[in-house]
Amino acid sequence: MDEELRALTERLRAESVDAPGAPAAYDRLVATGDPDELAAVLTEPGHPLWARELAAFRLGVAGDRRAFESLVLLLNHRDPPRCASAAHALARLGDPRTARAAAALATNELRVAYALHPVRLLVELRAPESVPALITTLERRLRPHDPYRRVALACVEGLGTLGDDRAGPVLNDALAHPALAEAAVRALARIPGQR
Repeated sequence: MDEELRALTERLRAESVDAPGAPAAYDRLVATGDPDELAAVLTEPGHPLWARELAAFRLGVAGDRRAFESLVLLLNHRDPPRCASAAHALARLGDPRTARAAAALATNELRVAYALHPVRLLVELRAPESVPALITTLERRLRPHDPYRRVALACVEGLGTLGDDRAGPVLNDALAHPALAEAAVRALARIPGQR
């Protein structure tokens, strides 16, 4: 069992223990090898969030695209562990819609509080949408008194990882922000032709 799945199952086991019949349902979802049984959890009414998350995660890491919509919803959840597990599964899903969905979530100003994991997913995907979305998100975070420094820092670090010269201007702008300056220097050093 990989580390992400182990962390997910431990967290969801704790979530599931209070509901009647949940431990047996939890054990069945962890043990099943039937992708149709997992997919049914995503489409049938009445399943709790923990069950939907477990089914979507297992389908996603197996490359079953029926998990896509559920994983995108979880990527934009208010609970960071749910976002992290969804990002992990989406990165392994191999669905061509993933980068576009992550870019839409990362650049949505109404949901910027939840943009950290979509930003990190974009970096991992290295898709054509990644650099433009990170640049847009970072430009918006450079406003005075912006409260989303973690998102800004993830953008700076991600742009450095991606090493695309289109990021040079926004990274230079980030140098003026004390919380981002050190990371911006490192990011610029990773981009050819920048210093």
